[in-house]
Amino acid sequence: MKLYDYAHAPNPKRVHMFLAEKGLDMERVEIDLTKAEQLSADYREINPLCQVPVLETDDGTRISECLAICHYLEELQPQPNLFGGNPAERAQVLMWNHIVEQEGMPGLAEALRNRINMFKDHALPGPVSYAQIPELIERGRKRAKNFMGFMEQRLSGREYLALDRFTFADITLRAVVDMAARMAGKFDMTVLEDRPALAAWHARVSERPSMRNAA
Repeated sequence: MKLYDYAHAPNPKRVHMFLAEKGLDMERVEIDLTKAEQLSADYREINPLCQVPVLETDDGTRISECLAICHYLEELQPQPNLFGGNPAERAQVLMWNHIVEQEGMPGLAEALRNRINMFKDHALPGPVSYAQIPELIERGRKRAKNFMGFMEQRLSGREYLALDRFTFADITLRAVVDMAARMAGKFDMTVLEDRPALAAWHARVSERPSMRNAA
């Protein structure tokens, strides 16, 4: 199998952490987002939506979207289990993962992609050119702040996000929190400093080898 990705982007990082948890390794092909390689004609043949990551299976099938990629790999190698061991657990993992994807990532992306020059003509990911809207920077920052507050509430008295053990939902949240921490200084945000439950969760998951070693 082959993984098309860019190591510094949050979504590929989610797959890297998942692979590390599973003890899996595979060929990686870097698509350099800073050089807009995701928009090249060659990569459009791989993913017409011009996004990373994409998993190419041994028979040439291509799978995009982190959830689909990791679910596919979980089916191939069920242990250690990261999506839940029964229908009720799987529902919780998928629910909380979706919450993080829909409530956490978009605010950060909104603030980032409407501010930095790299995304001047691509404020939204994909092949279509969308102009930046500076007014959305503050809205994105507020959305991110509210999301972090929500995660603080959820994690108060809990060790992990979805279940009583580490799951794919924690991987997604770790990628979002790390992205927020990198943005904090430029966007006048706090992430872990005034959120003790979120900070304790972050310290806990950071002790995992998969979190330390996933590039």
